[in-house]
Amino acid sequence: MVQQVLYRALVSTKWLAESVRAGKLGPGLRVLDASWYSPGTREARKEYLERHVPGASFFDIEECRNRASPYEMMLPSKAGFADYVGSLGISNDTHVVVYDGDNLGSFYAPRVWWMFRVFGHRTVSVLNGGFRNWLKEGHPVTSEPSRPEPAVFKANTTRSLLKTYEQVLENLESKRFQLVDSRAQGRYLGTQPEPDAVGLDSGHIRGSVNMPFMDFLMEDGFEKSPEELRAMFEAKKVDLAKPIIATCRKGVTACHIALAAYLCGKPDVAIYDGSWFEWFHRAPPETRVSQGKGGKE
Repeated sequence: MVQQVLYRALVSTKWLAESVRAGKLGPGLRVLDASWYSPGTREARKEYLERHVPGASFFDIEECRNRASPYEMMLPSKAGFADYVGSLGISNDTHVVVYDGDNLGSFYAPRVWWMFRVFGHRTVSVLNGGFRNWLKEGHPVTSEPSRPEPAVFKANTTRSLLKTYEQVLENLESKRFQLVDSRAQGRYLGTQPEPDAVGLDSGHIRGSVNMPFMDFLMEDGFEKSPEELRAMFEAKKVDLAKPIIATCRKGVTACHIALAAYLCGKPDVAIYDGSWFEWFHRAPPETRVSQGKGGKE
């Protein structure tokens, strides 16, 4: 694993604050608020309009997805992604910094980081500590919406970072990839319900290992150090020298596994985009494991 050639996956609040102050935001540096919250809790767009990092645009993950799919939060088409991010003033030469306002410090931002990488964009970073720490440290905010001049973004799909249902099903036999699930332990085991879900039992894909995404973050919302992250993978017997597929409920928190591995020098973790939601509805029952009602032990 050649770590030094990787683009920086994290930028600090201090670095971003200095970039904002120096007037560097523009075609070469764009900031995105990628917040999303469960319906009935918080309103992401409303909060963005009230306060955000100066110059940041709102990245609406409900808009930038495949809305024709019966599954949750599936990737948009290559053309759909290119048009959407181009409308936010992002070209292939833009350094993109993504954050969200979740109380954990980071929730949806790694998903957008991964989306850019899937569509061939290397220069993308997550704001370490998120908007939570931006506010805590007293950095400037504004209610003024960003109106960037549209740009042209040419997308190229990096297929190796994306896995389909068929590929994960095949992997149950070939076992070429280690399968890691990022949901909370109770949901993985099937002892706690999936939140806001109708007709979706909890549980996991047979053979998967559980690494809850919250564990990659410190209590103050910052990402743990590469040394700590590496020790976490070792503790779960996940070999960073071998291929990994990350999964969750809908392909969002799985991206925290990809980010954590990237910070350890492994940039090639693939995401099963349909994740448990698709697997539950499509896969043979014997491939679903749950300690809950009606599940397989």
